[in-house]
Amino acid sequence: QVQLVESGGNLVQPGGSLRLSCAASGIIFSRYTMGWYRQAPGKQRELVAAITSGRSTNYADSVKGRFTISRDNAKNTVYLQMNSLKPEDTAVYYCNAQLKAFMTYDYWGQGTQVTVSS
Repeated sequence: QVQLVESGGNLVQPGGSLRLSCAASGIIFSRYTMGWYRQAPGKQRELVAAITSGRSTNYADSVKGRFTISRDNAKNTVYLQMNSLKPEDTAVYYCNAQLKAFMTYDYWGQGTQVTVSS
């Protein structure tokens, strides 16, 4: 049974920081590309950041220079360090695990709320 459990969401003031964590179980974590997505009310879910098994990273233009994704394969955990937060970063943040082999394996967490407001 695959589980992705996010934590770290909270209410934070503009300019503040948060670190999200996603603990995975039931998969060979080191083989998966791990991603963080977000969905704001009335908007489509969008990719925020992703890190491959080889630790290559990519970011949405809107978060470049402010957010950092990292992974700890020993702990089966992926992190999203979010700095200089803006009100437009408010959303539910979802963890994703994906592996493309002869078929695609794609798993999602339940989401964690991030609210940036004064």
